[in-house]
Amino acid sequence: MKVTSVGHAGLFVETRAGTVLCDPWVTPAYYASWFVFPDNSQLDWDRLGRADYLYVSHLHHDHFDPELLASKVSKDATVLLPDFPVEDLRDALRDLGFTRFVTVPAHETVELDGLRVMIDALVSPADGPLGDSALALDDGTACILNQNDARPLGFDLLRGFAGPGGFDAHLLQFSGAIWWPMVYDLPERTKAKIGAEKRVNGMERALRYVENVGGAHVIPTAGPPCFLDEELYAQNDIDRDPSNTFPDQTVFLELLAARSRAHGHLLIPGSTAEILAGADGVGTTCEVTHPIPDEQVARIFTHKAEYLEAYAARERDAIVAEKASWAVPGTDVLGELRAWFEPLLELADHFREGIGYPVELLVAGDPTAPAGDGRADDLAVVIDFPARVVRTAAEGETCRYRFRVARPLVERLIADHEVDWVNTLFLGLRFEAHRAGAYNEYVYTFFKCLVPDRLEYAEGWYAERQDGDEEIELGDWCLQRRCPHLKADLGHFGVVDGTTLTCTMHGWKWDLASGACLTSAGHELKVRPTP
Repeated sequence: MKVTSVGHAGLFVETRAGTVLCDPWVTPAYYASWFVFPDNSQLDWDRLGRADYLYVSHLHHDHFDPELLASKVSKDATVLLPDFPVEDLRDALRDLGFTRFVTVPAHETVELDGLRVMIDALVSPADGPLGDSALALDDGTACILNQNDARPLGFDLLRGFAGPGGFDAHLLQFSGAIWWPMVYDLPERTKAKIGAEKRVNGMERALRYVENVGGAHVIPTAGPPCFLDEELYAQNDIDRDPSNTFPDQTVFLELLAARSRAHGHLLIPGSTAEILAGADGVGTTCEVTHPIPDEQVARIFTHKAEYLEAYAARERDAIVAEKASWAVPGTDVLGELRAWFEPLLELADHFREGIGYPVELLVAGDPTAPAGDGRADDLAVVIDFPARVVRTAAEGETCRYRFRVARPLVERLIADHEVDWVNTLFLGLRFEAHRAGAYNEYVYTFFKCLVPDRLEYAEGWYAERQDGDEEIELGDWCLQRRCPHLKADLGHFGVVDGTTLTCTMHGWKWDLASGACLTSAGHELKVRPTP
């Protein structure tokens, strides 16, 4: 088996049973905040795009690159699809022209003409954009686990897939991919302390995964990105700053060498790793070949500032053009957010309880706007979860959570009706934040669920943890509150016609007399006649 790095979490895996392209990413992500490190734009994407199989682990834009997938990846590829409970990933790929899908049930082994496949699909609202996944492949010559930046729990099942010989190679994330504490209004000493803890914890977590998986060879992937916009450039770990949350591959490989029995390997875009399992899993080999001389590979990391400055110069025009595309003059920010968010707040019972207070979005005035048109002034928008309304801040009002975002970027989010601000705005670090008290998972999860079906799924997830046996009455029937399909609240979306229940969120139907789903196999409804 040959594994070629195509940058970040991207892999091109050549097996005896065909080629698999995983998480290809080239286009700058998160409003031109993240760039692939090292640069991968020089790769032969026409060749890489002719893969037999395509695997996209989840919808984060450093894994899902719609521009690249649309222009360079063959639509004849068969998509290895994680078994997510929401259809967002399938729908996004179908919109790009992909038609061949093999849904791999979670933790089940699927045989594909000589290629064994297992996908560990994570389905918590906190996982990626409502889902993340890891991929295991075995073609008889080697068995690898592409964990990317997933945080799987089923290690026993994964090890069972690998068998007695274990995994021959394990590819995983080790570096940061978060905005805490960088964007918060904390003292610099506090940020440095938190950053140092996160840097250590991230790599320690990766080492625990390495020990749990037990792979013979370890290849760090899925990070870090690099930041080429001068406003974000300080986020790069130029000098191995112990408080920087974005350590590079060489930092982790040194720690791995000191703390693990596994063999670590550095890959850059275009590097190949020839992996061959030994007899009975003993003596697995991994031979790495780089696309440039070894000393040039080393220089990317030992002279990182020089490398990034040249890279930034190449991308400067693209960054300027990206920023110029944000503003949408004439946008009624308060009115648009009210019309968008208030119907969601009506559905957000568990978010309302879990947050329990108003959250402020401070829309920072655009300094380039003409004086007097209102766009130059700050606008304090309050998402009042207890009252389920969006309003302007009252005089002197302070909120426990506050986000400050430039007006042009808010206008762009509104114009694009961007339903996942976590996967665009927040990961891009293009905001400032304040919070009083502990982290609130519900706040950020709400901002990745800005569309009814996503919100209903998250509501259902929290409901099952808190009140999973709750029942409601509809007509002459007593039934479970949450739709067996995607957890929509049947108190809002259930319609009874005789002995048929329809969930109007997605149109699925059930026979109330038996509880059987009339739309798809499985998904039985818990139902009984009212007394």
